[in-house]
Amino acid sequence: MKRFIQTLKNIWKIEDLRKRILYTLALIAVYRLGCYIVIPGIDASQLANLQNQSSQGLLGLMNMFSGGAFGNASIFALGVMPYISASIVIQLLGVMFPFFQRLQREGESGRRKMNQYTRYLTILIIAIQGPAYVANLHSQLPAEAFVSVMQRGWYGLFATLVLLGGTMFVMWLGERITDRGIGNGISLIIMIGIIARLPMALRLELVEKFTQTTGGILMFIIELVVLFFVFVATIALVQAVRKIPVQYAKRVVGNKQYGGVRQYIPLKVNAAGVMPIIFAQALMLLPLLFTRFDVTKGLAAVLNNPVGFWYNFTFAVMVVLFTYFYTAVTVNPTNMAEEMKKNGGFIPGYKPGKKTADYIDAVMSRITLPGSIFLAIVAILPAFAQILGVNNQFAHFFGGTSLLILVGVILDTLQHIESHLLMRHYDGLMKTGRLQGRSGM
Repeated sequence: MKRFIQTLKNIWKIEDLRKRILYTLALIAVYRLGCYIVIPGIDASQLANLQNQSSQGLLGLMNMFSGGAFGNASIFALGVMPYISASIVIQLLGVMFPFFQRLQREGESGRRKMNQYTRYLTILIIAIQGPAYVANLHSQLPAEAFVSVMQRGWYGLFATLVLLGGTMFVMWLGERITDRGIGNGISLIIMIGIIARLPMALRLELVEKFTQTTGGILMFIIELVVLFFVFVATIALVQAVRKIPVQYAKRVVGNKQYGGVRQYIPLKVNAAGVMPIIFAQALMLLPLLFTRFDVTKGLAAVLNNPVGFWYNFTFAVMVVLFTYFYTAVTVNPTNMAEEMKKNGGFIPGYKPGKKTADYIDAVMSRITLPGSIFLAIVAILPAFAQILGVNNQFAHFFGGTSLLILVGVILDTLQHIESHLLMRHYDGLMKTGRLQGRSGM
């Protein structure tokens, strides 16, 4: 405890770090305030049905990413989901089209152009999602909930523009946190939205344990202990890497010698991050389309039971497949081998070029298998928690998207803080070892 207090004092002593943390907290407070500002023209007292609908499925995922703003019909209802969707599309285009591949290799100027295209695509996605969200409001809320005097069509356009402005403002907050705050702003905003739901989930679980014969306080303590070990296992998954040794040839420039040292390429066991779970959750909504037909209604009911065997088996298989797919998209062994060759590096025992690329690809294939299986287990852990008596809200923190985002962003933020401490010759956050970085979300 004494060391922890001293670390907090060291953090406060560093003026730049102190300002960044306070600036980040101020922008987060602005974001959380905006999550409770309802779209003009809607009666906030009529939102109970919408909040119930936004607790499961893909809508529940969007509500989680927006910090509850989706279920509150807030001006931030769409949150950063359109931006995340646009980023994924642009990233996939970078694999398929040479134009985007060239932009990725152009450094800072290329990154700015990619960000610009991402923003344009974000606006296009909002132009599709905005009217769909407003139409969902009209279907879920009673007519008296809409107090606007505008006609439905004009009000839909007005609400879409409000949602567009809200998403752009949230993106601006994220960029400000990245530039002048601490950590990845967009990821931090998503994490805050998830954490904001934790107190309510804890309260509901605690009330349920005391009001029902489900074990009382002892069972609640056991759940917290299990949750702790789940967090530890998830941290191990996020930080696990396979180091490949790389030897650099010696070069003599003038009177100085360069190279001749051995470094490592850290290949992440879970290079795909949280994206396979997001893709799989989106596709698990497709069986809902078959509920309209009598022939497939039974099959659709089986595949839409979140705690059923076939739902979770299908979900786990899809997570494994999407892990391989997204890893293949984001990790390019050929480019890694070419960059290594340009810089005079080679893997001992393998010739530069194709042999090196094949070796890296083989290593990635081997480490992706256990990583994908572990990720699939994490994805279906909330279902096991519900089966064992944990309420739906609290069960989401036992695995799935929310757990991976929480662990990843917290580690990323702690790494930024530790880098500031070490740069000014203070001890890091840990007595032994150093926090490892992570890939983006």
